Amino acid sequence: MSRLTPPAPWTPLSDAAWAALQPFLPALSPQGRRLADPRARLDAIFHLAHLPGAAWKHLPERFGRPDTVARFFRRLTHAGFWHALLRALAKAPPGHPLRALEYAICRACRRTARLGGLPLLRLIRRLGLRSALGAPPWLLPDPLLSETLHRLPLGPRPGAAVLRSLGRLLRDAAGRARIPRSVRLGWA
Repeated sequence: MSRLTPPAPWTPLSDAAWAALQPFLPALSPQGRRLADPRARLDAIFHLAHLPGAAWKHLPERFGRPDTVARFFRRLTHAGFWHALLRALAKAPPGHPLRALEYAICRACRRTARLGGLPLLRLIRRLGLRSALGAPPWLLPDPLLSETLHRLPLGPRPGAAVLRSLGRLLRDAAGRARIPRSVRLGWA
């Protein structure tokens, strides 16, 4: 089952939403220092995720230094926070507080595409959370299709037509090398 999450305006994290996010937060403080207000940093990440195409430097001053929030975001990504959050979101029942954050989580996951790579893309496709994709699915790599094609038994001498068809399928599975900005920003 695949679904697009309807857009929702940004709102600061509620106490229930923060409580739902806390179990997934890794211990990210370097050198054993206490992390200063992770809730405010997540608020900043979600706020920026709601602004299509906005750079970290466009973060309002009330959220702190943009480079600090960006570093926190990268650490979360490398720690697997977004992967775990997407899995929990897919399993969450309709009334769960994570469901109220679904649009914000999906938008934030779009920013993780380069850092999360194909494993994140594969996870998003398997969970059916199309809103977390940075462009329409047919323009992005399809790791599930390429894995399936790789396992096909072709026999000793496949015909030319079969090889041409497989070549087209593999090109489609690889996705587009460049996705126009207008398509990325207009997608969901």
